[in-house]
Amino acid sequence: METISGGSPPPSPPPSVPANVKPKLVEVPRHPERPAFPKYSMISRRGVGTNGRHISLLTNHFKVSVNVPDAVFYQFPLLQKIIKAIESKGIGRKLIHRLYQTYSSEFSGKRFAYDGEKSLYTVGPLPQNKSEFTVLLEESFSKHESGSPDGGESPSTAIKRSKRSYRSKTYKVEISYATKIPLKSLALALKGIEIDNSTQDALRVLDIILRQHAANRGCLLVRQSFFHDDSRNFNDVGGGVTGVKGFHSSFRTTQGGLSLNMDVSTTMILTPGPVIDFLIANQNVREPRNVDWMKAKRMLKNLRVKTKHNNMEFKIIGLSEKPCNQQYFPMKLKNRDGAGVEAQIVEITVYEYFSKHCGIKLGYSAYLPCLDVGKPKRPNYLPLELCSLISLQRYKKALSSMQRASLVEKSRQKPQERIKTVTEAVRSYCYDEDPVLSSCGISIEKQLTHVDGRILEPPKTLLNPTSISKWAIVNFSARCDISHISRELINCGRRKGINIERPHTLIEEDQQSRRGSPLARVERMFELIREKLPGPPEFILCVLAERKNSDIYGPWKKRSLSDFGIVTQCMSPTKINDQYLTNVLLKINSKLGGINSLLAIEHSPHIPLIMDTPTMILGMDVSHGSPGRSDMPSVAAVVGSRCWPLISRYRASVRTQSPKVEMIDALYKPLANGNDDGIIRELLVDFFQTSKGHKPKQIIVFRDGVSESQFNQVLNIELEQIIKAYQHLGEVDIPKFTVIVAQKNHHTKLFQAGGGTENVPPGTVVDTKIVHPRNYDFYMCAHAGMIGTSRPAHYHVLLDEIGFSPDDLLNLVHSLSYVYQRSTTATSIVAPICYAHLAAAQMGQFMKFEDFSETSSGQRSMTSVGSIPVPELPRLHENVEGSMFFC
Repeated sequence: METISGGSPPPSPPPSVPANVKPKLVEVPRHPERPAFPKYSMISRRGVGTNGRHISLLTNHFKVSVNVPDAVFYQFPLLQKIIKAIESKGIGRKLIHRLYQTYSSEFSGKRFAYDGEKSLYTVGPLPQNKSEFTVLLEESFSKHESGSPDGGESPSTAIKRSKRSYRSKTYKVEISYATKIPLKSLALALKGIEIDNSTQDALRVLDIILRQHAANRGCLLVRQSFFHDDSRNFNDVGGGVTGVKGFHSSFRTTQGGLSLNMDVSTTMILTPGPVIDFLIANQNVREPRNVDWMKAKRMLKNLRVKTKHNNMEFKIIGLSEKPCNQQYFPMKLKNRDGAGVEAQIVEITVYEYFSKHCGIKLGYSAYLPCLDVGKPKRPNYLPLELCSLISLQRYKKALSSMQRASLVEKSRQKPQERIKTVTEAVRSYCYDEDPVLSSCGISIEKQLTHVDGRILEPPKTLLNPTSISKWAIVNFSARCDISHISRELINCGRRKGINIERPHTLIEEDQQSRRGSPLARVERMFELIREKLPGPPEFILCVLAERKNSDIYGPWKKRSLSDFGIVTQCMSPTKINDQYLTNVLLKINSKLGGINSLLAIEHSPHIPLIMDTPTMILGMDVSHGSPGRSDMPSVAAVVGSRCWPLISRYRASVRTQSPKVEMIDALYKPLANGNDDGIIRELLVDFFQTSKGHKPKQIIVFRDGVSESQFNQVLNIELEQIIKAYQHLGEVDIPKFTVIVAQKNHHTKLFQAGGGTENVPPGTVVDTKIVHPRNYDFYMCAHAGMIGTSRPAHYHVLLDEIGFSPDDLLNLVHSLSYVYQRSTTATSIVAPICYAHLAAAQMGQFMKFEDFSETSSGQRSMTSVGSIPVPELPRLHENVEGSMFFC
């Protein structure tokens, strides 16, 4: 027996500036005697709202009872040196994943839950008052004995016929517990009492047990979601990619008690089956001979395949340099003349080996590269037609627009269908019978939770149209009649009250330009614009051949917005109708200064605490690069309201930052010369200049994209930067702040009770029972869900120095869902966040073409965070930098 050891480790607003005087702000360095920045903590709930019409709802939370509230979890860390030691003994990491099945007599049969990384958990009490224990690990493994019918023997395990003889070996691992995690902390949290991180630790252990339960069933685990290898749950979305339907499960503390949140979830996998079929679908070609093998090599690396002839699994490390019928390898022949004679080694092709020595007749794969499933210095080759991709291998790259559309179409569920699916899942998974959960007396009800909701009345909106006179249309080789588009757009605008003159010119891309690079095509188009127009137009309508992911889009936007300062709108018309043209006009109208959704209440003093005191509203979001692109900088975008007391007009400011970093680091950016080049200063100056010289005395921050574990960072890192930027402008008094985090990436769904087949009505809000026991949060479904099942926005109020009543805050959030200028109805989340998300995503397009990091003067602009160079985005031209958003 081998031993492996390890240890535990509101004042009144200031006077207005006269109309003939342009407001100015003077920057001054922060005074050294100013007090230190306050440290903020999350506030508790101040009450619940009462406005609105009552509605009875169901939610996908299942009530959980804990019958042994004094139970204690013990954590046993598996330090990295133990894991490495086990691997060095030849066991492999898979054995670590089987520790939950292993126990010693010292534990009296107790079961473990493993977090998949470095810790084991079990329920106390521990026997014999001990802290150190020995766990016996048993592994059965096979030893390959090879041979072939004709006496030949290959050094390649990939082309051996194998018989398996099983042996078992026992290893002794010494572990000791590091900490106790009492389940009692959950009972205290349900009463609104939280001690340190013990509540989150207890919830984390319960979620680990859920993951272990799914792992025992052979599921693919993706955080708190799990997916079965069942083709009935597979939906092909094209390109060799399949969406697989599974379930999300997690425990949550709520006002109504501990609950299990169960929901349908989807992840993407590579379509299982023959490798060649996958490559043909992935590259969208018709025949194997059309496959690009360099792309195939990159795509297949590290994927796992199963062989048809001997049912074994291998990992792909590459492809052979030559086709199967030309790829040689050395094969050692068996010695038939006695032990003293040295065995003969012959060179043989992979094709010849399989046809002559294995009796396998190969077809198309004889002329294609082989899969290399060996090691870098010892290749093992397999013919393609003998290999199939095994199931449940995750696809982590970004989906194309066509794949996303297909996934949405095939995976959406109506409310009643989703209710049935999750209810059946809770019943079939029998969580009550899990040995670790049952040992602490956990039982789960099998029906959805009833909850009371309210429906808020929608605010009245007004249209403030602009007029369009000096404009042009350019066409990048789209197959359409742009003169027809011009006439229809003018007619549609007339019906909507938007006056549009005839375009000054229509410009078609010439045949020769079509062969050039995207950047060259854009440059040539601007040459034509300068030739045919007497001066810069107010607006250009750009017609593209592709609806999404056009190579022209990024260069065109960068050139028009950053270099020339011309407002543009791109379109790719597949079907010209009133609805399509109306959506295009909404975008054009807002970009040229018109307002599509002006709340009627903005013209009267009916927005409490905002109309009386200069108030600025911020929306903040960070957009990260596509999955698999760890080198792509993240884009941070913040939008700020302007023209106070309006709450429907916004201006955006965007910066790049280190890849995959969620906290925005350029809110305050002091320079060596004493100036501030940060985002907030830019927005504060704009607010001052567009609000008749008023400075914000109140700031409402809406933050998107952060998890609950990052709430304190929002309060004490990002908020501190905002305060610094404000003080840098010479202000001593700090504004009052209200900070709200909005989340859409959660799994709580709301359904109409009583068998209603439709989604909940727009304006539905829930702020009781399924919300946090102490913290201030609520769910709101402001939009009308037309497809599938609506997902409400989950708002967390982290700070409220302004002092909104629950009803006033709900009405404000609801109203802000109606001022997104691209929509005539409510959005699923407040408009400031929609704008921030849009600005980050659209400006990120600048980074999708070669010249993205060059300024208009041709000089590269780079910043460096640590050792990672981060290219700066080009700044917008002064003619368009005041636009509400740039898309």
